[in-house]
Amino acid sequence: EKWELCIAELRAFIALLLARGVHNRRDTGVEGLWSKEWGVPFFTSTMSRNRFRDIMRFLRFDQKHTRCTRLSNDKFALVRNVWDRLIHNSLASFKPGAEITIYEQLFPTKSRCPFTQFMPKKTFKFGIKFWLAVDVDTKYIFNGYPYLGKDPSHPTTQRLGEDVVLTLMEPALGEGRNVTTDGIFTSLHLAHTLLEKNTSLLGIITKNKISLPLSVHQKAHIYDTKVMLSERATLTIYQRKERKSVCILSTMHKSVEIIEGPKKKPSTVQYYNRTRKAVDILDKTLQQFSSRAATRRWPVAVFYNILDIAALNAWVLYRSCVNSKITRRAFILELCQELRVEHVLCSSIPISSSLPTVLITGKRRSCTIRRKCAKNKTSKTCVKCLQPVCGQCTVRAYSVCMNCE
Repeated sequence: EKWELCIAELRAFIALLLARGVHNRRDTGVEGLWSKEWGVPFFTSTMSRNRFRDIMRFLRFDQKHTRCTRLSNDKFALVRNVWDRLIHNSLASFKPGAEITIYEQLFPTKSRCPFTQFMPKKTFKFGIKFWLAVDVDTKYIFNGYPYLGKDPSHPTTQRLGEDVVLTLMEPALGEGRNVTTDGIFTSLHLAHTLLEKNTSLLGIITKNKISLPLSVHQKAHIYDTKVMLSERATLTIYQRKERKSVCILSTMHKSVEIIEGPKKKPSTVQYYNRTRKAVDILDKTLQQFSSRAATRRWPVAVFYNILDIAALNAWVLYRSCVNSKITRRAFILELCQELRVEHVLCSSIPISSSLPTVLITGKRRSCTIRRKCAKNKTSKTCVKCLQPVCGQCTVRAYSVCMNCE
């Protein structure tokens, strides 16, 4: 039997996925979402439960006849086209500001995936890792790609962190921006490379780097600051605890000021805390109304992440273009309504008032349609031909048999 899915129905399906996250029903099964007693009316009025299950069952993101060839060269081939379209649209719709942060996202999932990562310091520990470039002011994600494990073709002379930053910052280079990085990315060679492309860098640098002087390991009093200047970079060593210090490498600051206060933080540390705070806010924002749910297929898990990023970026663009202060929850709810409206209007058939939607007889009768059943017992009747029809042979929320469809 031929299985079809139109664009309007696909949009309604996406609306249900987004609505599930907004209503915080990620852990609720399909039976609970469509329950008459405990379910959400938005789901039952948009699509039938069995139709939602069918779409989820047959949901794919690539062409099957070319899958084997693409998988031999790309581990991410099953969902590569959809992800690339997201990044392309994100870049075409937004111009990043002067401050950018590189974000390491771990999308939580335990699905069967060849490049699942374990990060013990993260909240969920297991998941698929993505490298993302985020605008600090708006929290807009304009570039990113997944981490697929060790790449044999990657040159051994180039560090992974440097390659990630240069790849993510490629659309935003040469315009005088600053990028804030974490310890796994920052290096003196990367700072000089970005400086040649009219882009400054500020980030934490680990003490085991060969380019750092030996004085970074010397003990100091708490809240003391050491500043080392060169022609192209500034190194700040701040003793934040008795036995812990932090090193900040910056090509943005020519001089470092000490901020008045009990902790006497230098200006480079304060700038790093302010820009990295955007990543923490973004991480909580993506998890708050996430559409993710339990799944054994990793392409579906990536699709959930795509929906979350797309909804977040759309919210940022809407607020900046319309100059509105709408909350993210209200925006997603309005988006769900707009996504499903075409499908609801197309699926609604005017019913004559003389014909009941459900005819209740004295006893249950066998289904006479038998397109998807084996003489199921039913009390429902088709509103057009008045023949007994069971739930499996019904194609609308009200009873319309497949012969009259």
